[in-house]
Amino acid sequence: MNGAVGFGVFAVEGGPPRVGFRVANGVLDLSTNGFGADFSTPSLNRFLAQGRSAWEDVTARCVDLVRAGAELVPLERSTVHLPCAVGDYVDFYSSLEHATNLGRLFRPDAEPLLPNWRHLPVGYHGRSGTVVVSGTPVTRPCGQVKAPDEPAPRFGPSRRLDFELELGFVVGMGSALAQPVPGAAFRDYVFGVVLVNDWSARDLQAWEYQPLGPFLGKSFATSVSGWVTPLALLEDRFVPAPRQEPEPLPYLRIPGDWGLDVELEVELAGNVVSRTNARGLYWTMPQQLAHATVNGASIATGDLFASGTISGPDPGTEGSLIELTWNGARPIRLGDGSTRSFLEDGDELVLRGRAGEIALGEVRGAILPARC
Repeated sequence: MNGAVGFGVFAVEGGPPRVGFRVANGVLDLSTNGFGADFSTPSLNRFLAQGRSAWEDVTARCVDLVRAGAELVPLERSTVHLPCAVGDYVDFYSSLEHATNLGRLFRPDAEPLLPNWRHLPVGYHGRSGTVVVSGTPVTRPCGQVKAPDEPAPRFGPSRRLDFELELGFVVGMGSALAQPVPGAAFRDYVFGVVLVNDWSARDLQAWEYQPLGPFLGKSFATSVSGWVTPLALLEDRFVPAPRQEPEPLPYLRIPGDWGLDVELEVELAGNVVSRTNARGLYWTMPQQLAHATVNGASIATGDLFASGTISGPDPGTEGSLIELTWNGARPIRLGDGSTRSFLEDGDELVLRGRAGEIALGEVRGAILPARC
């Protein structure tokens, strides 16, 4: 369906938030088109909890209504809200190219990939309370930083603020504690996908991440699209994923084509600085879900899982500034003649994605000065 985006929560000119289905620059109001009380709430969670048959039925009905000429609310009259209540947020490290680039940056005299990387989808548990909807400004974070040549850490605003271009998926059906979710059941548990910007303060992260990984360098904000694109609209975009060597353990061997062909781009201060594709992700979404639950951890309606930075193999396909500028050593030049090593106050980032005729909801955010 040309121009479709997906489901989200919107309000019209100060009215109550309710669920809608966005197509291009219009929104089908599901609270007034016979879909029931579950769609007059300020969250997708009730709808998501109904399960796969309901997701596919409602999506098909929305498409039919739009094609039949149903009235759409102009997007410019709407305020978009966070699409669902996010109980848990997990971020992975699924791009071989991104992991290799960072390994070469920080371990130039060693193998770029750590020994576990090709055996499991590495990830960290993020902070769901700071997941914000596209358009929400992001305040530059403050914290401890220490450069290699400094004798002691100092406190202050991050000087190496970065973006991360990611693709996330939203859980529909929850699972019970101690009940692993097999990757083959992915479509029964996962409703759809969103673009994600996992903002990163690289200088805070560099000082804190050993031995337990990301904390304050990541937890200050994660931006997501206001519209969740259902898997039902993306069935023809699943393609073979990259070959995995060595072969993963049995619980991560998931038959079928699970790469997702989504063209991605990043715009910084009005300039497109990166273009890549999610189909190159080494670890697929079903593998991420299977690994996250194999120890018996449960999932719940509205949970968000993100891919980690998506980078390609060629210059200009990197999904973060730390890669595009090689940790600031090679600043990029913008159209107005200015350069960027990392994000500056006032910069606006926009992430966009397209899967053939289906546009994903963009993720937009502008940087505000620190409040240290």
